[in-house]
Amino acid sequence: MPRGDLFPDIAPFETGLLPLGDGHVMYWEQVGNPRGQPVLFLHGGPGAGAGAVHRRFFDPTHWRLIIFDQRGAGRSRPLGELRANTTPHLVEDIETLRRFLGLEKWLLFGGSWGSTLALAYAQAHPSRVTGCVLRGVFLGRPAEVDWFLHGLRRFFPDAWASFVEHLPPHERGEILGSYLRRLTDPDPLVHLPAARAWSHYEGSCSTLLPSPETVASFAQDRSALGLARIEAHYFAHGLFLREGGLLAGMNSLTEIPAEIIQGRYDMVCPAETAFDLAAAWPRARLTLVPDAGHSALEPGVRTALVAAVERFRRR
Repeated sequence: MPRGDLFPDIAPFETGLLPLGDGHVMYWEQVGNPRGQPVLFLHGGPGAGAGAVHRRFFDPTHWRLIIFDQRGAGRSRPLGELRANTTPHLVEDIETLRRFLGLEKWLLFGGSWGSTLALAYAQAHPSRVTGCVLRGVFLGRPAEVDWFLHGLRRFFPDAWASFVEHLPPHERGEILGSYLRRLTDPDPLVHLPAARAWSHYEGSCSTLLPSPETVASFAQDRSALGLARIEAHYFAHGLFLREGGLLAGMNSLTEIPAEIIQGRYDMVCPAETAFDLAAAWPRARLTLVPDAGHSALEPGVRTALVAAVERFRRR
């Protein structure tokens, strides 16, 4: 897939492992200008981890980009660990990283679950946030989780059939619980096939047009295990969000500017959610990409994301 609208590949100027307690160790990296404007990249999932391509949304001559893998995800250790892995833990991890790096404030950039975590962190620490760039908004409401588990069948019946057929017929009435039992089974012969099936389903539904490249990236064993196990764990616990959800906390963000980028045909996180968030956020600008699905690498979405980051650069 041509990606000429992104900035060139660049290596980090610093990487590290930060102990978090409870047996967790965070992988983090810094990219771009060491004296630049700080921006924090928040990956999706939960559990998906970050990759080299995510560095390319930011002009390295201007931004001091911080990327980290959340608990149990990517290069953080141990992979797929669910113990002490909740949204409040992740919010505190972000503060731990901010203090460790000696930063006063930063711009938040997150898509899908990354948008959820960005909102949770911004509501907990609004004085530390200069703004938000959010994509494919997910608020973690019960109806949104139900849509992922059941509603996607209306548009991707083939992908949904493969997803459900991984389970024996007598367990298909409780998709989430059945998958979670398999994903947390200690036997790799049980949890790895379940992780592949879950991740293949999500990857298959993430782009407007079929993308074997996207599906393959989701289905790699290491990324699949972190994504599927942690995602199912969070879904089973209401994303560990406070009562009333994220929209109930929007009064703390009234002075924070935001750019919301949303694919019109995002089937994983339908556009209705982005509209609900924009309606509750006085300083949010919503950009609807007319020919895109969920993935940050959809051509129209990535162009809009780069433009949104550049608008923050000029503020």
